Amino acid sequence: MAAETFGGATVVIDLGLARGEPDEYARPQRSTVPDWFAPLVLALVVLLSSAASAAPPPPALTTVLTLRVGPGDPYVLTDGGDLLAQTYGRLSAYSLRDGRLRWEAGSASPTYRLRTGGGLVLLRPWSADRADPGTTALSLRSGAAQWRRSGNVVTIAGSTTLLAVSGVRSISGSGRRVQGPVDAVDPVGGTTRWQVDVPSTAVLLGVPGPAGQRARMMLVHDDRTAAVHDVGTGALLARAALPPADYGPDNPVVAGGSLLLRHPTTSGRMVSAFDPVTLAPRWTRPAGFAFGVTPCGDLACLTGPDGVRAIEPSTGAQRWFRAGWRSVDQRNGLIVAYGTPAGEGDPVGVIDPATGAVLTDLHGWRPVPAPGGGDRMLVTRMVGAGGRTMVAVVGPGAARPELLADLPAGTGDCQAAPARLVCRSTSGDLIVWSYRQKG
Repeated sequence: MAAETFGGATVVIDLGLARGEPDEYARPQRSTVPDWFAPLVLALVVLLSSAASAAPPPPALTTVLTLRVGPGDPYVLTDGGDLLAQTYGRLSAYSLRDGRLRWEAGSASPTYRLRTGGGLVLLRPWSADRADPGTTALSLRSGAAQWRRSGNVVTIAGSTTLLAVSGVRSISGSGRRVQGPVDAVDPVGGTTRWQVDVPSTAVLLGVPGPAGQRARMMLVHDDRTAAVHDVGTGALLARAALPPADYGPDNPVVAGGSLLLRHPTTSGRMVSAFDPVTLAPRWTRPAGFAFGVTPCGDLACLTGPDGVRAIEPSTGAQRWFRAGWRSVDQRNGLIVAYGTPAGEGDPVGVIDPATGAVLTDLHGWRPVPAPGGGDRMLVTRMVGAGGRTMVAVVGPGAARPELLADLPAGTGDCQAAPARLVCRSTSGDLIVWSYRQKG
């Protein structure tokens, strides 16, 4: 930061790095301008500084709401633009737009996380033993109690249908591996609309239906039989035997309109594609060293220690390969690649999934989780020896993140929504900021 006095007016020149910007954001270059250019610039600086002093720009981050919460109290951002927070036994909903309290649900049993689906808030209380605590449903619009029933009520990808299941303890995640009846739940009264019995165990996931139709429920039973059911009636639509596989948290997956399964064979590890509607096999190709399959826009990415390989889900043909990368992730419609010499979890950048080209350099940044959607992504990075944290925004087509501001010391556990950033502070507050972009 440097200051010069011209005609009684003090002009402050921001040199950039004094604020903690990364070095690559300000690289000095040798001047090649003519001698007459400096006086012209000086006159413009004096003129612009006088105008700017009368109307300083608003801050990049503006506090919308500050809420006192406990360190373990859960919160969630909804697709409708609300903040749900359970604190000290009370569940409250606040508008992210203006911070206004929309409703309070009164006393509620503590829960380890908040979930929404079918226009409801689904609460599953803590249970100190193996007894089923059931699920309580509140109206997402008003907070009014709607119903309570046994089982863990979940949703599947691509559908708002509520399913009550009895989970099996495994690495597959909540609601992924199930046993016993699978009930479709009426969101109004909590009653059972239809039921499919799972006599042993099965992996539960959502698969797309034909073009223009709703998603469907798929159960991969432990005898490797896959069954596709209509979510409106529970009717069995297709059944087929699949190859032996681990059927873990990310296997199989749906990408680009195909059901993709990693599985071992006598010839080595393979990836096979199946039609999600009929379960008919489409193709099989070597998996190489891939330990995961991830959607990449319209493609599918095989990820592993040898790199990231993008393939056509309809044919298995390779589109591109990046040896230095280790994984990809979709965030708010943007595809982020990870894996640098500094670490496998370090972001490379926002990429074009069709070509693998890096669109936005994210070296040194960390994406902020954003369940609320939107076409922007917030990122943070630590700068300086004092542990400062800067926040920036990434938009479509940006070559690098646009710097916004410093976050208060000790800020963490952040989530983002369109034009909003929500974080916990060391003082025990949950803070909602609006952010302002230059462009």
